[in-house]
Amino acid sequence: MPTDSMPARWIDFAQIDNVRDLGGLPVIDGGTTRFGIVLRSSTLQQATCDDLSHLVGKLGLRTVIDLRLPDEVEREGYGLIADADLRIASLPIRKSPRSSLAARDLVPDKTRVDLTELYGQLLGGSGEHIVEAVRLIIDPDRHSVLFHCAAGKDRTGVLAAVLLDAVGVPAEAIAHDYALTNERMQRVRDRLDALPSYEGLPRTDTGILAVSPDVMLGFLKNLYAEHGGAAEWLLANGLSAPELRRLRDTLIS
Repeated sequence: MPTDSMPARWIDFAQIDNVRDLGGLPVIDGGTTRFGIVLRSSTLQQATCDDLSHLVGKLGLRTVIDLRLPDEVEREGYGLIADADLRIASLPIRKSPRSSLAARDLVPDKTRVDLTELYGQLLGGSGEHIVEAVRLIIDPDRHSVLFHCAAGKDRTGVLAAVLLDAVGVPAEAIAHDYALTNERMQRVRDRLDALPSYEGLPRTDTGILAVSPDVMLGFLKNLYAEHGGAAEWLLANGLSAPELRRLRDTLIS
């Protein structure tokens, strides 16, 4: 439960379904992740005027990191967000930097997919963009920062896991945060299924829409087995050691 010293992680909007603050998560060496710096979200293009006012005014949003693929952006756009006083950084998360940049190629069969394997592929194809996202997050002039994909689960979940693991949030807490999307998944599914880019989605417990903490635990296990964890992966993909320290300073209170 939120308290005066611990705000609520969920943030409610009229037409955005899956927004939560990355603050309030435990860190292995002590402390917690900081509120008011980074938000994770589902797609924003249907945000109302009041939603936008809440984001920019109350939450101080300055930067949106869009993890969607170019064809999604072209079809679905940004809605009111496009004309707001915000920086929008398009940093697609994809299976390969050389792959076709179409949403249908991300998951050809929406009803049957190994999500742990998919997340590993997304990590492998998106090193440059994930590092660029980290550099935006560690810039205090960019705060607060919101990153999103479509549902706010898969591509958003990969980036959230990298950020949180890199600063020392335990795997169980990362998996729990990932699984919170279950609380909003029906609303997310209904909204996305009405949009051209995502129509034909399965039931919320099926395929690409399934949400299980075991998927994220498997992804993190593979991340350590193959790369030594998110911090080592970031360093191997071009982040500097001082930048990694700034990420920890930025996200940990």
